[in-house]
Amino acid sequence: MQHTHKQGGSEAAWLAAAYDLLTENGVEAVKVMPLAKKLGLSRTGFYWHFKDRDQLLEAMVRRWEQKNTGNLVARAEAYADTIAEAMFNVFDCWLDDALFDARLDLAIRNWARNDAALQQRLDQADSRRQNALTAMFERFEFGREQAHARAMTVMYTQIGYISMRVTEGTKERIDRMPDYIEVYTGQRPTQAEIERFRSRHPA
Repeated sequence: MQHTHKQGGSEAAWLAAAYDLLTENGVEAVKVMPLAKKLGLSRTGFYWHFKDRDQLLEAMVRRWEQKNTGNLVARAEAYADTIAEAMFNVFDCWLDDALFDARLDLAIRNWARNDAALQQRLDQADSRRQNALTAMFERFEFGREQAHARAMTVMYTQIGYISMRVTEGTKERIDRMPDYIEVYTGQRPTQAEIERFRSRHPA
């Protein structure tokens, strides 16, 4: 049993291969035979871990929901003394792939265009993100309408950033972030807040 299981590869390996195909070529490319070929395994190995292709795709969507939406909401809710510090907490997501996977977010958005059920889940995820960011602004005395408008500005900018596949170095991105915070919040972060953020992300 163990021997055959080993020949079938690990569940993590199949998921990693599926992730590569999804983010590089879209959901249509995620099929059992190309996955098996990519891993140098037989297709029967796939069925050790997944009932069918749909179950694999569901695992990918769950991973995206838990990681991207879950972490973005958590960072928006994290403790902060000022709105600039709260915004820096959210910006951790844009610099740390372990918190937020931009490639996966784009792949899910592209896939949802032709999948009504997934679009519904995407809409729910975006609502969760929007509500968390709105509540973050409201914690710092922004009125409901202002909080909502600023939250949407943060979201739309990030989705646009991902969709346009903007490429810039980490240092360049970090250098621009204080200006983005001023645009989003109307407040300039203090030097101490900037330094604290930089210390979390040595470029």
